[in-house]
Amino acid sequence: MAKGKKRKNTIRNEVWYRFKKNKAAMLGLVILVVIVAIAVFADLIVPYSKCIEQDGGARLLMPGAAHFFGTDEYGRDLFARVVHGSRYSLFIGVSTSLMALVIGAVLGASAGYFGGVIDNTICRIMDVFICVPPILMSLAVVAALGTNLKNLIIAITISCIPGNVRLIRSVVMTVAEQDYIRAAKSYGTSNARIIFRYVLPNAMGPIIVNTTMSISGMILSAAGLSFIGMGIQPPSPEWGALLSGAQKYMFTSPYLLFFPGVFILLASLAFNLVGDGLTDALDPKLKD
Repeated sequence: MAKGKKRKNTIRNEVWYRFKKNKAAMLGLVILVVIVAIAVFADLIVPYSKCIEQDGGARLLMPGAAHFFGTDEYGRDLFARVVHGSRYSLFIGVSTSLMALVIGAVLGASAGYFGGVIDNTICRIMDVFICVPPILMSLAVVAALGTNLKNLIIAITISCIPGNVRLIRSVVMTVAEQDYIRAAKSYGTSNARIIFRYVLPNAMGPIIVNTTMSISGMILSAAGLSFIGMGIQPPSPEWGALLSGAQKYMFTSPYLLFFPGVFILLASLAFNLVGDGLTDALDPKLKD
């Protein structure tokens, strides 16, 4: 037991060492930590009431000491709305990616491990979903269910599942051919135990990388749907909704577009850089 724990710690240290050598990945990690900290401590940074308080005498004020990011057309503080909007965007990105991962792991692992009829059935169903572009799939689901946070998460999750299934299936098929899996089968170990105890843990490298990088795509999808009015609805301060409300003022008050856009860009860039760093760190070919 102690030897196995020591080996895991050694592997973890090696992965962290390789990750630290990637300067771009470390930059992404720093940006990500800052954005997550902003989301976690949003109430301490600025009260949520500032997001919804309207002041007719402070409409469309330029950024300054009183309002760091300026104010919108209703006199609401844009800094407060961007800060609290980080909670919406990060929650949507992380929750949809994790939900798609769980569902994709069950379906992909079943298809890759059992093969045959199960594999063909799951793959054909996924082929149907893959034929529809993810954004159109999300739009169709939101249009059918309605525009709110819960339905937006469901829509984006559904659009993300086929990619997860295909990736996990391909990885599981490779791992399932290893000798230790055959040995576990010969000892009469149940299929469920083999999948969740041996197969999936040894396929986690590509899965972790894909999940990390998919979060940026989910944030952009949520922002895009909110931008066209099919996502989070006003007055909720989600980044995409902020961009949508700022369209008519893009020439007279460009800061209304600039600050939410910068945060969307930084969040997406951070997850992509961290994902690239994990790709290199978890690649056994790069071991010293």
